[in-house]
Amino acid sequence: MRRQSLTTWIIIAMLLGIAVGYMCHELWPDPVIARSIADYISLFTDVFLRLIKMIIAPLVFSTLVVGVAHMGDVKAVGRIGGKAMLWFVSASLVSLLLGLILVNILQPGANLNMAIPEAGTATNIRASSLSLKDFVTHLVPVSIFDAMARNEILQIVVFSLLFGVAAASLGEKAQTLVKWIEELSHVVLKITGYIMGLAPLAVFASMAAIITTQGLGILVTYGKFVAEFYFGLALLWCLLTFVGFLIFGRRVFELVSLVRQPFLLAFSTASSEAAYPKLMEQLARFGVSPKVISFVLPLGYSFNLDGSMMYCTFAVVFIAQAYNIDLSVGTQITMLLLLMLTSKGMAGVPRASLVVIAATLSTFNIPEAGLLLIIGIDQFLDMGRSATNVIGNSLAAAVVGKWEGDRVAEPGSAIQPEPPTGTYDQAEGVEAARA
Repeated sequence: MRRQSLTTWIIIAMLLGIAVGYMCHELWPDPVIARSIADYISLFTDVFLRLIKMIIAPLVFSTLVVGVAHMGDVKAVGRIGGKAMLWFVSASLVSLLLGLILVNILQPGANLNMAIPEAGTATNIRASSLSLKDFVTHLVPVSIFDAMARNEILQIVVFSLLFGVAAASLGEKAQTLVKWIEELSHVVLKITGYIMGLAPLAVFASMAAIITTQGLGILVTYGKFVAEFYFGLALLWCLLTFVGFLIFGRRVFELVSLVRQPFLLAFSTASSEAAYPKLMEQLARFGVSPKVISFVLPLGYSFNLDGSMMYCTFAVVFIAQAYNIDLSVGTQITMLLLLMLTSKGMAGVPRASLVVIAATLSTFNIPEAGLLLIIGIDQFLDMGRSATNVIGNSLAAAVVGKWEGDRVAEPGSAIQPEPPTGTYDQAEGVEAARA
């Protein structure tokens, strides 16, 4: 209910922002005056962006460490975890690559011709200067505290992965520390909830500021961006279904039918977490064993966000196009590999893609103010992303279940739903840290 209410307020704020921006654009047509007015309106969005950047380091560290540490004994879960990660990595690469290809073909931001902000002109933008040597060297932080202070998200991810694996290998010895970090993740996610509560105000200000300077013509580009992104999601849904058909045959359509309710729930609430309990039940009906459900789904909610990852490449290149920044093929491939790692710190937080996109823009010297171009419509995009994440994770659990010998590929193998046992509390704990 709270998220639905937030959705309503965001829609209202967006409409009000359009109306106020149009009035300002008509009343003060002079570009200099309009720019001055837009700068004052943008104060709200500037504060909101700073709040988002404020939580990058603790959000990535706490959620990623807890997700990895809750795998348990690395040797005991290595087989299932290895199979799951093989699927996650493959699906992630496909999702990121699909978004990258589509945004280069469709060119949704090519005609915006946005002026680079003054803060960005002083940084001497060199989007193609990040070499492979620089990328590899940049992976390892000199100090984790220095990395957190400068919001170097890639270095934080590397440290968090090592920390989580070490904690998992220690088992009981690190249990107290893992619990403490899990409590920290609860606090950080609560702070994230507070910040996202300001989203309507930020949406109002961003829409009003953009239309004050650009006029209503900018809405045509927004509509084009939304339509082209959902076209990309539809292609991804078809691709996932086709892969499922190759693995399960016609039973993949039964799986699609079973996850229809979780899909719609995630779409309407813009949160894949809202669909988690129903998704567990439907996967059990499909024939996936409780141990696979309990292990793969919580892992997938951190490492297999197909819709969100496709959005990251789509949005980052769109912003670069809007500022007429030419990204070479090599730079875009490097960006894809970077997002492959940084997206694993998204957890399941609604609109956490904005955090990853902000960090990626900073890494490649693309003006972070470009985030304001998409924040006003991010709610609509997040609905599609969340629903896509549900499809991706349901297929991942079913595939790993088949690899583990579950009867998911046999006609008539659907079973009555039963709550997963054994590791259910563990999975529930991981999910609670992300809710």
